[in-house]
Amino acid sequence: MSDAENSTQSRIHYPKIHRQENVFDSYHGKQVADPYQWLEDPDSEETREFVKAQNDITNAYLKKCKIRQQYQSRLTELYDYPKYGCPFKRGNRYFYFYNSGLQNQSVLYTKDSLNGEGTVFFDPNKLSDDGTIALSRHAFTKDGQYFAYTLSKSGSDWKTIHFMEVDSQKTLPDELKDVKFSSLSWTHDNKGVFYNRYHVDSKSDGTETSQNLHQKLYYHYLGTQQSEDVLCAEFPNEPKWICEATVTDDGRYVVLEACEGCDPVNRLYYCDLAELTDGIKERLPYIKVVDNFDAKYEYVTNFGNIFTFLTNLNAPNYKLINIDLTNPDMNNWTTLVPEHSKDVLEWATCIAENKLFVCYLQDVKNVILIFDAISGDSIATLPLDVGTIAGFSGRKTQFEIFYQFKSFLTPGTIYYCDLRKDNIQSEIFMKTDLKDIDISELVTSQVFFKSKDGTTIPMFIVHKKGIELNGSHPTLLYGYGGFNISLTPFFSVSRLMFIYHLGGILAVPNIRGGGEYGEKWHKAGVKDKKQNVFDDFIGAAEFLIDNKYTSSRLIAINGGSNGGLLVCACMNQRPDLFRCVISQVGVLDMLKFHKFTIGHAWTTDYGCASDSEEEFNYLIKYSPLHSIKASSNPNIQYPALLLMTADHDDRVVPLHSYKFIAAIQHELGSLPHQINPLLIRIETKAGHGAGKPTAKIIEEAADMYAVIAENLNLSWRCGVSAN
Repeated sequence: MSDAENSTQSRIHYPKIHRQENVFDSYHGKQVADPYQWLEDPDSEETREFVKAQNDITNAYLKKCKIRQQYQSRLTELYDYPKYGCPFKRGNRYFYFYNSGLQNQSVLYTKDSLNGEGTVFFDPNKLSDDGTIALSRHAFTKDGQYFAYTLSKSGSDWKTIHFMEVDSQKTLPDELKDVKFSSLSWTHDNKGVFYNRYHVDSKSDGTETSQNLHQKLYYHYLGTQQSEDVLCAEFPNEPKWICEATVTDDGRYVVLEACEGCDPVNRLYYCDLAELTDGIKERLPYIKVVDNFDAKYEYVTNFGNIFTFLTNLNAPNYKLINIDLTNPDMNNWTTLVPEHSKDVLEWATCIAENKLFVCYLQDVKNVILIFDAISGDSIATLPLDVGTIAGFSGRKTQFEIFYQFKSFLTPGTIYYCDLRKDNIQSEIFMKTDLKDIDISELVTSQVFFKSKDGTTIPMFIVHKKGIELNGSHPTLLYGYGGFNISLTPFFSVSRLMFIYHLGGILAVPNIRGGGEYGEKWHKAGVKDKKQNVFDDFIGAAEFLIDNKYTSSRLIAINGGSNGGLLVCACMNQRPDLFRCVISQVGVLDMLKFHKFTIGHAWTTDYGCASDSEEEFNYLIKYSPLHSIKASSNPNIQYPALLLMTADHDDRVVPLHSYKFIAAIQHELGSLPHQINPLLIRIETKAGHGAGKPTAKIIEEAADMYAVIAENLNLSWRCGVSAN
C-alpha cells in the first residue's frame, strides 16, 4: 500500500509564507540565511497572521482525524482518578496535594493528624476560570506559621510571590513581582524570605523573547513593600549567572550556590546569619568556599560548622562529602558516603536528626538507602519495585517520612516509614488505582542494545503480554537525551491508551546526554558529542525493527524541549526510519537559541555558534532549522510532522517552531511525493508545560495521538487483545 493510499486525508495546501531572501547572519566569516527572522517578533501583525493561518490548517486536519473525539472522550474517563501527593508536616499540621481527577490544578489540603479529615487550605482553581493560574512553588516557615507561594499565569516562567497566615488562612498584602528561577527560603525567625528577581524594563508576561540577565538575590521582610527589599547578592560582571539561596537546617547559615548555566557545577558561598546582629540590612558578607565551576556542590545538611554536600568532584557518579567551615581548605575535606562504581547518587536529605535518606539510580531504576549522617555507615535499604521515587517528604527534625513510587504501570503508591522504630520498615500509606482499565494485562521489560559506536544503551519497552514479535506493532519511541536529566519510569495515562486502545508499544531509550549513568554519560552527549545522542535514538529504532517489534512504517517518535530537538534532528537525518514525528516545544534553531530568554544557560550542553567557529561548525550540521534535506527520490518523503508549541512558552520560545515549520513547508510542502502532513499546533495561554491545566493536557494528548493514529493507519480497539 502506498503512502497516499494509506492516508484518508487529502493533500494539504500550505499557506504562502513571506520569505526574506536577503536576510543573513554572519558567523565567523560565513553567511547563513535566516529568511524567517521576522517570526522572531511575537507581537507583529505578520506573526499573528502566520499563527492563525497555521492553526487553521492544523485544526481542519484534526477535525478529520478518525479517533480524535474518541481518544479525548476515553482519555477524559481514564484521567478521572484521584491523584495524591506525599503528606508533609509543618508545625502541628499535615499538608498534602490532592486532585479529585479532572480538576485543572491540584488543591493543597491540611489536616491535624494523619488519620484526620482533610480540609482545603489553598485551591488554585479559584484563581482563574480556565485553570491557567498555577501554584508553582511554596515554602512554609519552620514552625508552620506562615506560607509563601508562587503563582504562574498561562504557563510562563515568570512568577509572583504571595504570603498567607496559616492559622487564619488570611492572605497578606505582600506581593513580589519579576520573579523567575527563584529561591524561596525563610529565615527561622519568620521575618522574611530570600528570593530572586530580575530587573524588568519591558513586558514580562511570558510572550517576550528578551534575554533574562542580571538575576539578583533579595531578602523580603514580611509586611514591607517590595521596593524596600534588601539586595543580598548580585554578580554585575557576570550577567548570565543565576543563584540559589538556602537557609540551613539549623537556621544559622544561608548557603549560596551560583551557576553559569545548566551544567551540574556551581560556586559555593555561605554567610553566618548569627553574626548579623542588626539583621539583614545590606549585601551579605558571603565567605567563599568554592570559587570556580569545577564541580557541583549541593547542600544536604549540617551539624554545626560541619556541612554535608552532594558533589561530583572527582566522582562522576556523585558522593557525599563533609566540609568544616572553620577549616575549609580542600585538603581537609572528607568523604562521608563514597561514590559507587556504577550506581548514581541522585539526591540525599537529612531526616530523623542524624540519618540520611539517599536515592540512587541503578540501571535507570531508583534504589533507597538510609545512612548514618555522622559516620556514613549504611543503616537500611528500603525495598522498591522497578520504578521511580516521584515524591518525598521528611525533615531533619521529623521522624516520619513519606515517599511516592511510580512506574510505567503504577499511577502512584505512597509509602510511610516511622524512623523511631528499631526495625526500619516502610508500609503502604496510599495506593492509587485506575478505574476501568486492567493494567495487569501489560508488561514492562528492559533491554540493552548497541549504538553506532558500540556503546550499550538501556531501553524500557512497555506492551501487552504475549505479543508476537512479527514487526506489526505500532510503536511510540520517546526520548530526551540532555542536560543530565534521566528518563526513569513514569506513569502516563495517554501513553497507556496508545498501548491499550491502539495496540501499540511504548519504547523509552536512555540515550547519552542524560544522567542515567552519571556525569560521564551526560558529557558523552554534549557539544561536539551531541551526534551520539541522535545515533543512540536512531539505534533504538533500528533495534526495535531488527527484533521484530515494529517496522519503520509503524514508528512514531516523540520528545519535548531538548527532546523536541532530538526527534527533529533524527527526522532530518533519517526520514526513512519513522512514520510520524511529534516535537513538543523543541529547540530547533541551534544557531540563535542563546539569544532568547534563558537560552544562554543551555550553551553548557550545546555550545554557542556566536562564540566559537568550532561550535558553529557542529551546531549547523544538526540544527533542525538548518539541516532540512528535501529528497528527489519519490520513494522517500518526510514523516508526518506535528510541532506543538505555546504562546506563553518563555523557556523555549515558540519562534523555534514557527521558523522550522515555515522552512519545512517551503522546502517540502510542494514536492509531489510529500503526502505526509507538515503541521504545527500553537496553544494559547500555555507555556513550556509546567502548571498546564488538566483540560489542556487532555486536549493536547488527544490531538497528538489522533495525528499518530491517522498516519500509522491505526484503528480503535476496545482493549488489549491477542494477535
